[in-house]
Amino acid sequence: MTRRTGEPPHHNTLTCYTNYGCRLPDCVERYRAWRDGREAAIKAGEWQPHVDAEPVRQHLLMLAERKITLHRAAAMAGVGLSSLHPLFQPQNGRRRPVRHTVRAEVAAKVLAVTPDAATPGRMDPTGTARRIKALVADGWPMRHIGYQLGFGATYVHQIVQRAADGHLVVTSTALTVADGYERLKDQQPSEHGVSQRVINLARNHATSRRWPPTRYWADRMDVIDDPHFEPMYGLKRREIVAQDANWVMRTTGLDRATTAARLGISKAYIDHAFREHPEYAIEVAA
Repeated sequence: MTRRTGEPPHHNTLTCYTNYGCRLPDCVERYRAWRDGREAAIKAGEWQPHVDAEPVRQHLLMLAERKITLHRAAAMAGVGLSSLHPLFQPQNGRRRPVRHTVRAEVAAKVLAVTPDAATPGRMDPTGTARRIKALVADGWPMRHIGYQLGFGATYVHQIVQRAADGHLVVTSTALTVADGYERLKDQQPSEHGVSQRVINLARNHATSRRWPPTRYWADRMDVIDDPHFEPMYGLKRREIVAQDANWVMRTTGLDRATTAARLGISKAYIDHAFREHPEYAIEVAA
């Protein structure tokens, strides 16, 4: 996703409530149901947010024997690579504690990956495009990203553009970008011969398009490949209100005054938000 369009935020998971302060009644009820279920499970001694990591580790080792790398397994499972890295010792000679538990939903997704499903092909481009955009936001020009990844001068730009148009990305390309992202995210473009002027141009390009930098994704690697997760990086309160009001009015047919009451704000605030962001403005039949 290159930038937000007229579509409202995603309201089918807990993310909008927990990450963005969404308080639509349906979203509040969804969160309360999850919270109540969690508390009941805790009281009954049945709450297991984490499970033993050993079956996951052994499954990943089995996949590796069949030439399915950790990056590829993570991409196929739809989980962040940062969820799997702590299950193994790094290969750079450094030592660190190995994690012995893993989130239950991550375990389920990884264990569902089979060698038979790992045939070469194409995959959703969301995570690939987001990684490229994050590096641009850090000051890496696309041409230099391409050079670092071994691509042609314009290929990285083509990946981002084709992703915006809904085209899938070749799996091997996605894995190359994921590897490059892990390598470049902690490095400075200036250390690789990129001038400060070009770094600033890249950052400004990303800022104008609200592309989150790598620091934004550092705590969200479990959703960087998720096309249903929509980052609200750089959005101001009034634009979020305009989007929420647009979504409520389109899906319920309510007028602005009733929508305002449902969102817990004034009608004047919605009017102001729509004036500032007319792309979301909407009227409904009386």
